Amino acid sequence: MNILPPKSASFYKGFFLVIALAAIATWLASFDFLKSLAISPLIVGIVLGIFFGNTLRAKFPQDWSPGIIYNTKIILRAAIIFYGFRITFQQIAAVGVDGLLADFIMLGTTFILGSYLGIKWLKMDKETTYMCSAGAAVCGAAAVLATEPVVKAESHKTSVSVATVVVFGTIAMFLYPILYKAGLFGFDAKQMGIYIGASVHEVAHVVGAGNAISTETADIGIIVKMARVMLLVPLLIVLSYFIAKKDTSAAQKSAIKIPWFAVGFILVAGFNSFNLLPQNVVHTINVADTFLLTMAMTALGVETTVVKFKTVGGKPFLLAFLMFLWLIGAGWLTTYFIG
Repeated sequence: MNILPPKSASFYKGFFLVIALAAIATWLASFDFLKSLAISPLIVGIVLGIFFGNTLRAKFPQDWSPGIIYNTKIILRAAIIFYGFRITFQQIAAVGVDGLLADFIMLGTTFILGSYLGIKWLKMDKETTYMCSAGAAVCGAAAVLATEPVVKAESHKTSVSVATVVVFGTIAMFLYPILYKAGLFGFDAKQMGIYIGASVHEVAHVVGAGNAISTETADIGIIVKMARVMLLVPLLIVLSYFIAKKDTSAAQKSAIKIPWFAVGFILVAGFNSFNLLPQNVVHTINVADTFLLTMAMTALGVETTVVKFKTVGGKPFLLAFLMFLWLIGAGWLTTYFIG
């Protein structure tokens, strides 16, 4: 796809329709009730997009679709690149060996187990399986979105995968503090931060769960979580290599596609590590990036209809549930022996 969009009125109408819906989603997400539940504009955007796609979309011309889909491709990749402004290598170093090892173990085992269960046991399609597994293993919706271009999934499969991590990530955000206060984990504040950061889905969910316990837990959890986000890049490169090698066509076997947007993410994070930009500028970039991600999520929702949703079935949610149980159990064992 060309980086520059085609110059047609219908394209821009579809493009600006997504901007308008994303703006509404951002406004709705600012309500105190949704903020208290750590519901980000991204999640509101995909829900609003699905509602629009299944109600009012039919009243708009179909030739607006290229402008809508553009957000799920180019805008999405740009948003993932600029996501690097949320991370510095200093933060990664601050995690220490314990936190990094916990991240590596949880990410690797969760993705491999999820892929095996989804493809071999549940007989799911590979695209949905990889996206659900990446969402559970790395960083929720952002990981699903970053994996989508690598596996070339359809919009409705991406929406379903996002839904799974939202559901179980939200449950984890409330469950972890409850179980901690009941004394079932047996961890101190630092260990709990490592546990949450290495096993809870979304960054927002880590913030919510950590702050429900203590400031120290939240701070450690966020740093461990962001280190886990950084591991998304090598995961995508390995996945891209694996998919290329599994492709039966001779042309694809000789052409391993590197997800350059993931490399861009690392480069941006490296640049951000030098602290060359004022914090207010970085904050502005992050706000803008959140809006770009919201646009991508909203567009995915618009392209997701109930009919397409039904074709996927309930297996992705069963897979996500099994991954949820794995994250709780394996995350506890990993933290116990490492943290």
